[in-house]
Amino acid sequence: MTGQNTSDTDRTSPREPGPRPAVHTESRWPMAAAVIASAVLTLLLPDDLRLGPRWALPLAEALLLVALISGDPGRISRRSTVLRSVAIALVVVLAGSAIWSTVQLIDDLIHGGTETNSANALLLAGGSVWASTVLAFSLLYFELDSGGPAARAHHMPPTPALAFPQQLSPEVSAPHWRPHYIDYLYLGFTNSTALSPTDVMPLAPWAKSVMTIQSILSLMILGLVVARAVNVLA
Repeated sequence: MTGQNTSDTDRTSPREPGPRPAVHTESRWPMAAAVIASAVLTLLLPDDLRLGPRWALPLAEALLLVALISGDPGRISRRSTVLRSVAIALVVVLAGSAIWSTVQLIDDLIHGGTETNSANALLLAGGSVWASTVLAFSLLYFELDSGGPAARAHHMPPTPALAFPQQLSPEVSAPHWRPHYIDYLYLGFTNSTALSPTDVMPLAPWAKSVMTIQSILSLMILGLVVARAVNVLA
């Protein structure tokens, strides 16, 4: 009789909740610094290479960045549809601005522009546009890979869109390794200089497409700007 009562009690008692899975967050400040640097580069561009008035893009980027920091300050961990939409909007503004500036720079190089007659002005404009594309695409990879930084903090998918060396060779990575913004910045830089994947392999179709676009833009900027600058100096 006592055993039966004990069994009934065991069946009706609530289960103790298990331990919550660990959240591996990263600081938002490196990403914020990249956005601020991109805004400064936009201010350095000549008027004909900038999308809109001088103040428009930096103001839009600042407002979106403030919204992100206010909604999830310090370390990135909050999964929110609104914050995700704001982050994607910020990336679209940065990438759109970088692509627009690249197209306008190429048009000036082909048809002649105010900055193409001076090697110093051309190298400054070309360098600013090239650096803007590196920052914009690094942030794009940062926000799109594996659902974004907040999603990566909670769970890494078994098949990521971008495969880093630590994922391809887990024996060389730290426990619970996650890619941080510096990893995506390095990806954006190497893809713009080597014009091909180096240590990070694109697996998803969108990743292959975006890396291809970035390589084409970088090739056009570096090739045309250097060629024109050498011609001006000669």
